[in-house]
Amino acid sequence: MPGIDECLLEAMRLPGARGAALVDWTSGLALGTVGEAPGGDHETAAAEAAELARLAAEHGTFTARGADRPPVEDVIVTNADSYHLLRFVDTSFDSSVFLHLWLGREEGNLALARIRLGEMAARLVLG
Repeated sequence: MPGIDECLLEAMRLPGARGAALVDWTSGLALGTVGEAPGGDHETAAAEAAELARLAAEHGTFTARGADRPPVEDVIVTNADSYHLLRFVDTSFDSSVFLHLWLGREEGNLALARIRLGEMAARLVLG
C-alpha cells in the first residue's frame, strides 16, 4: 500500500500529468506535492483547491445520498488548456484530504485519470 510520495509519483506517470498534490481541505495545506503547480506555487494552489473541495463536500446539492457511499467522489474543473481533478480520499479518521491532479488537456485522458486516481486514493496509506 503506497504512502503519499509513492502515490503522487504514480499520479505523475499518467499521460499529461503536470503536477499532483495531496491536500487537507480543512486547513488548505499541501501534505505532499510533485511536479509543477498551477500558477507556480504549490501552497497557493492547495489553498485554492481546498476552497473548491470544501464547497463541494459541505453543500448538500453536491453530495450523494446513502450511508454506504462517500458524499463526494471527485470534482473536475476544465479550462482551455488543462484539467483539474480533485479526488477525495476516504480515511479511517476524518476523510478531509483529497488528491489534486493537474493534467494538460492535449496529452491528458480525463477518463483514465479519474479511474486511476480513484484506485490510488483507495490504496493510499496515511499515517
